[in-house]
Order: sequence, then structure tokens, then C-alpha cells
Amino acid sequence: QVQLVESGGGLVQPGGSLRLSCAASGGIFSFNAMGWFRRAPGKQRELVAIIISGAGTNYADSVKGRFTISRDNVKNTVFLQMNSLNPEDTALYYCYALWKTLVYWGQGTQVTVSS
Repeated sequence: QVQLVESGGGLVQPGGSLRLSCAASGGIFSFNAMGWFRRAPGKQRELVAIIISGAGTNYADSVKGRFTISRDNVKNTVFLQMNSLNPEDTALYYCYALWKTLVYWGQGTQVTVSS
């Protein structure tokens, strides 16, 4: 049973930083892609950043230059470094993993940007 467990969310002031982590377990060690989505209150879930094996990374326009996605294949973990956070980044952040045609989701971690 594949599990994705996120950590690192919390409350941060505008301009601050957070680092999200997502650790995968359950026997798959070569996901085709791993990444992060988010859902803000009253909005649809949207892609934040994704790292695709052999193809690089992709970011939402709203986070380019502020967020960085990285992956540790040995630990089967994906990270999201978030800098210069603003209130519009407030959302529930979900980890995502793709293996062949199977999609896996984490339970979500809340990020709140507020003064």
C-alpha cells in the first residue's frame, strides 16, 4: 500500500519561508513524477510544482522564482522550498506521485500566510 506523508506546513508571516516534505512508502521507488498541488478556500485544486523523471521540473506561473521543488530518490522524498510567501499562497498543499498510470495523493498539509 503506497502512502505519501507530508510535513512542514504551518503558519508563516508574509515574506517568510517554509519547506514541505513528502515521504513515500509502500514499495514503489521509481515514481514517474512527484509534485505538489494546492487547494485554496473556494478554489479548485491547482498544480504548484512537479518534477518528472527524465524531463525536469514545471511550476505554476504564480510561484516561479519563489518556490523550488527537489527530490531525493534514495529517501523517496520530494521537497518544496517556498520563499517570499504571500497570503495568496494560503492553501492545503497535497503531495502527488505518479507511477505508470496510478496516481497517489497525500493527506495534505496546511500552509497559512498571515500577519
